Amino acid sequence: MSALSSLSYLAGMISQNTPPTKGKNPPKRSATVNGTSNVNKSLPQPQSQVVPVGIPATSASHTTSVNATPSSSPPTGSVNNLCEVCHIRPKFVDGSKTHPYCGRTCASKATPSPGNCEFCHARPKRFDGTRLHPYCSKSCAINAEAATRQASLHIPPHGICHIPGCSKPVYRSNGHASKYCSLAHKSLAENSCIWCRKAPKQGDKHFCGLACSDEARKKGPIIVEIPDDHVTFQGVESQFKSSWRHDDKVCPTVRRIYKIIPEQSSLDKYDAYRDAVEARGQFVQDGRSAGNENRRWHGTTRDCHLGDRGHTQFCSSSKCSLCSIMKTSYKLNLWGKKTGWGRFGAGIYTSSTSSKSNDYSSNTDPNAPLKAIILNKVVVGKGYKMTRDNTSLTAPPAGFDSVLAEKGSRLNHDELVVYTNDAIRPSYLVMYDAL
Repeated sequence: MSALSSLSYLAGMISQNTPPTKGKNPPKRSATVNGTSNVNKSLPQPQSQVVPVGIPATSASHTTSVNATPSSSPPTGSVNNLCEVCHIRPKFVDGSKTHPYCGRTCASKATPSPGNCEFCHARPKRFDGTRLHPYCSKSCAINAEAATRQASLHIPPHGICHIPGCSKPVYRSNGHASKYCSLAHKSLAENSCIWCRKAPKQGDKHFCGLACSDEARKKGPIIVEIPDDHVTFQGVESQFKSSWRHDDKVCPTVRRIYKIIPEQSSLDKYDAYRDAVEARGQFVQDGRSAGNENRRWHGTTRDCHLGDRGHTQFCSSSKCSLCSIMKTSYKLNLWGKKTGWGRFGAGIYTSSTSSKSNDYSSNTDPNAPLKAIILNKVVVGKGYKMTRDNTSLTAPPAGFDSVLAEKGSRLNHDELVVYTNDAIRPSYLVMYDAL
């Protein structure tokens, strides 16, 4: 075959393997993103290929074009280059700017109705006379930020370290994948600040420093989920199990634990009361905590799904004592609303026995798979021990700060009773399997 014939033969083969262009005059080349054509825009220049962390190099050998149909696996490239709505297609690049979405369809999904609150989507945005705010109220603004914070606890892509901001692949131990890229990050996760989760918490505090502490408390009242491998989770879970003393009931499994962060003003009142009790009793010098502070359980009624997976917003139901307590703490003027009486008078009742408080925990939804119980911090101070009922009490006996109802006589399990609102604050919400 001659050289000319060979060239003709190769040209014919190429034309056979090239898809034909519809119409006689092919349209001008354009970038198409999610069905939107930008005829006068030039396509973004090819960039060097990035191999996703945790994926073998061989699996990243095929690039994904802007016009490619989405597949079951994410496109090759950095996670930060993916559309902020679908998280599948790359962000659209118009030649000079990288847009947050892959196309108009995803952009429209990310944009709420222009006149409605961006959180509840039900009420109009608030206009203060000079500025249109994104939310209808302060409540929705706070709830929106809290929801964003909770999203940081969502499980990252499979095989990627769970520490926020770390994109390294997890390490394997004895053939099993861990949740972290190294033992150092595993240790950090177990002792991390519950707010940023990027730095170690300080001692027995929940935060890494004043910045995170102040930011969290400004958002109060809110609840923040504690990861199940965190030392705080393990400590609260251990107390729940060890204080379950009803032999006729199997101790249920703890599923989730949340830190309750109250309003700063509410916390200030509690701290002031604790300091006053400490000044009178001098408990610290005897090796006890300030004000003889202890952790005690309280069970109540839940009329919503707070505490279930993804439900972290307080409800407004008048029947939901759980949300009411976590929003505004305990109120003595509501004493007796549920039971109508108290063995030791008009006070706020807690117990060191989780299974006793479980008897008072209930859901209005009979099909709810989880129950809720609150672990509180209580200023015990100098407690007056009692084993017999005294329903006429409205305060502890003179010279005492609380009543310690001990097991014996007619009482099967202990109770701690305080008679002032500022002697107690809800500290943790524990969700466990309904029996």
